[in-house]
Amino acid sequence: MTSRQRSSDFAGDINSRAPRRRTVVKAAAATAVLAAPLAAALPARATEAPAFLHGVASGDPLPDGILLWTRVTPGSQAIPGSGLGPDTEVSWTVAKDKAFTTIVAKGSTIATAASDHTVKADIRSLQPATDYWFRFSAGGTDSPVARTRTTPAADASVAGLRFGVVSCANWEAGYFSAYRHLAARNDLDAWLHLGDYIYEYKSGEYGTRGTVVRPHAPANEILTLADYRTRHGRYKTDPDLQALHHKAPVVAIWDDHEFADNSWSGGAVNHTEGAEGAWSDRQTAAKQAYFEWMPVRPAIAGTTYRRLRFGKLADLALLDLRSFRSQQASTASGSVDDPDRTITGRAQLDWLKSGLKSSDTTWRLVGNSVMISPFAVGSLSADLLKPLAKLLGLPQEGIALNTDQWDGYTDDRRELLAHLRSNAIRNTVFLTGDIHMAWANDVPVDAGTYPLSPSAATEFVVTSMTSDNLDDIVKVPEGVVSAVASPVIRAANRHVHWVDTDRHGYGVLDITADRAQMDYYVLSDRTNPNATSSWARSYRTRSGTQTVERTYDPV
Repeated sequence: MTSRQRSSDFAGDINSRAPRRRTVVKAAAATAVLAAPLAAALPARATEAPAFLHGVASGDPLPDGILLWTRVTPGSQAIPGSGLGPDTEVSWTVAKDKAFTTIVAKGSTIATAASDHTVKADIRSLQPATDYWFRFSAGGTDSPVARTRTTPAADASVAGLRFGVVSCANWEAGYFSAYRHLAARNDLDAWLHLGDYIYEYKSGEYGTRGTVVRPHAPANEILTLADYRTRHGRYKTDPDLQALHHKAPVVAIWDDHEFADNSWSGGAVNHTEGAEGAWSDRQTAAKQAYFEWMPVRPAIAGTTYRRLRFGKLADLALLDLRSFRSQQASTASGSVDDPDRTITGRAQLDWLKSGLKSSDTTWRLVGNSVMISPFAVGSLSADLLKPLAKLLGLPQEGIALNTDQWDGYTDDRRELLAHLRSNAIRNTVFLTGDIHMAWANDVPVDAGTYPLSPSAATEFVVTSMTSDNLDDIVKVPEGVVSAVASPVIRAANRHVHWVDTDRHGYGVLDITADRAQMDYYVLSDRTNPNATSSWARSYRTRSGTQTVERTYDPV
């Protein structure tokens, strides 16, 4: 807590602070004479009330705490990324009930232009596995009221957990109905965002089948700190996104588009060094804006890898697969099997292995931004292979695999899977986004000999919320491509139980001691703000099996 921040935690009923009163000791005549010229001389912002235009949010829940977030707009000139607007005192209140009759924490801080008027409050001394409600206030204006929830105590026996799971939310490609449908459930302990919360492209470059459904801001490709702040601010105005943030805490990691397409530690495919400035400056700006605008508690400065625990039932390791990775393999940059190339970085891989080995929970979940299961393209026809290569960012000629995911860093994957096998680490489930398709996979030690080779883990991949997938690139009706491509992909990848190349949606992960199950939901039309949602399929992994099986009912 900074020196400018004041906070107190306490239980019981608290009365609201009485409003300040100003007594003006002036003659009535003098007041009448001065009122008009004084009003004209004051800047416009002096007569504006602060506003909470970007909603409120919570994230990274702990047994005794939660991270709260908002952004205050102190005046019309203080738009995101502007660097304008006065210092503004913002207070927060946390209660055990929606009516705020039992307040448990209060505090305040100063929102400044230096942090784009964003506010974070890391609240502690809360009770485990408990619902709380919170709001912010500034200048007599209250924010919306939101619900959040702490995690179970570390040693608690937990009957079940339920998480929403999403990725790849491209503003210009459609509406965020997936968030609305998750918010309507009222049964989520938290929701996981597995990357591409925002997209960096200029307006019109990446819409839906080449069409912009709704323009984002700024119109240019985002490069500077002001640009990234503006883009985050535009996203946070979405009513469906706000609704979900108001219902449950988020646990988020970034992928490439929070920076630039196919980013790595030293650059990105969608970055031209020099013409678009220095990559190090762009990366720094993107990270600063992300941590300002997201309710994420960085465990290690400048990264999103960290670990959360949900009682004895599950722990969740969250990966940062952009900050430390080597450049994607190509003819010039080396082989996918080069042991000197890494997707995690040495320190993060050691941290992940150590945590998986020492875990004493029933399930070990890994929030993973790119697919870890091996994927061979198979004998797809040329009319499908080319758009698939475009979707996955594959070279049009040469390497016939996606070098941006774990397939491009096989030494790291081999080491991790060998660690799971040699230490008899069971019930590891990778939760993945990025690929704009839904998958249910075993993660084999050796894909070439599977199923004779054992499976070391399982993987559930959720499709994109709005970003183009295979049928969008081919520009054919939904379901046509998947009917052709899915059997070919599965024939070439026997560890893949299911792949849907065509639809948009989200997942709901339900965990008990006996099984972890992913229910896949699809949206009727991403270009319709009132899109409906329907259950598509469900897959589960039973405890101790390290394999996926289909189940025919959602939880």
